Amino acid sequence: MSIINENEIARCVREAVNGYFNDLDGEKPHAIYDMVISSVEKPLIELVMNHAKGNQTRAAELLGINRNTLRNKMKQYQIK
Repeated sequence: MSIINENEIARCVREAVNGYFNDLDGEKPHAIYDMVISSVEKPLIELVMNHAKGNQTRAAELLGINRNTLRNKMKQYQIK
């Protein structure tokens, strides 16, 4: 079984955001927090829903969030 190292996730976020800043080329950054959260949250929910075989109650438990919160996020990200 493989356990995701939180430092690896943090490193990936740091590299991606640093790359974003480098690519701005003088443009002003915009809504960085929302950009990063949605970039991480959508694939996380998709993967957990797949792992839970579509069972929202189980997925919410795995994510540590309320089932209604999960449903709202699935709607927000248009996850079936």
